[in-house]
Amino acid sequence: MIKSFQLGNRIIEVPIIQGGMGVGISLSGLASAVANEGGVGVISCAGLGLLYKQSPANYLKDSILGLKEELRKARENTKGVIGVNIMVALSNFADMVKTSIAEKADVIFSGAGLPLDLPSYLKPDSKTLLVPIVSSARAAKLICEKWLSGFNYLPDAIVVEGPKAGGHLGFKREQINDESFELEKIVPEVVSVVAQYEGVKEIPVIAAGGIMTGNDISRFMGLGAKAVQMASIFVPTYECDASEEFKKSYVESSGEDLRIIQSPVGMPGRAFGCEFLNRVEEGRQKPKGCPYKCIKTCDYTKSPYCIMKALYNAAKGNMDKGYAFAGANAFLADKISSVKEVFNRLKIEFDLAFKK
Repeated sequence: MIKSFQLGNRIIEVPIIQGGMGVGISLSGLASAVANEGGVGVISCAGLGLLYKQSPANYLKDSILGLKEELRKARENTKGVIGVNIMVALSNFADMVKTSIAEKADVIFSGAGLPLDLPSYLKPDSKTLLVPIVSSARAAKLICEKWLSGFNYLPDAIVVEGPKAGGHLGFKREQINDESFELEKIVPEVVSVVAQYEGVKEIPVIAAGGIMTGNDISRFMGLGAKAVQMASIFVPTYECDASEEFKKSYVESSGEDLRIIQSPVGMPGRAFGCEFLNRVEEGRQKPKGCPYKCIKTCDYTKSPYCIMKALYNAAKGNMDKGYAFAGANAFLADKISSVKEVFNRLKIEFDLAFKK
């Protein structure tokens, strides 16, 4: 039987964290549905200023408004655990962290860069847990040491994301298919790192990247993980906040459709190939300007497109002007289900794997 785990002072009944997916893929709808099933639901704050565009538009202020609204809506629909995913690469990283803590989000998950100063935003009465997302034991060790020496704080958990994840990957292109960097190798290495702090704090390790079945969950728990993070599996669900067209891109795909792209963020990423990405490769896309300045590392004069606009367009169903990020096994989805059905299936698969 699948086991609960402790995250800070919270017991997570089902050890599944729903990965944050932006722009507009995992908002309050999906997050609250996952939380209601006993997992951790996660709102992505990427691009919220587009989704909550006011008149006159102010991307930074609109992003704060959007995050407050999404957290409020999630709280109306669940008493479960709700987290926020905040990329370090975001230009409004500090605003999103401060807002999450002020609005009492249960957890902040932070990757796409090293969140070395994340504990500095906590107040003495803050309840929000802090969970960095890393892709190596070296990064996990660096964060633990920096947080402990600088803030007398250790991560409340660590997500270890391997090269089979969707979206931005913390690996060089040549490392993505290298067995030396596969998740099965990295998880035990990070488990060894957190074991060094057992006398100070229990730090659960959460495996992520390409996990799609209960058998996968069982396998990574056997390697020392206390939970898993899953994202792609929740896109083809009724509760997912993306458009029907976006969900269909998952259901109607095959493994051959997946490709590794170079994102304007400066990192490789995994996505489903499409006409938009074909135009990018052929040099037929070019941004006219940078209205949002949303990513620290993005120089629009050297970028073939605006990533926030592309992801926003896709989430809204305009697939001709955007694309869908996806994990390496996202093509396994063959229908749209409910979040409850996904959880039930995973529990059955886990039990079968555990009995073997």
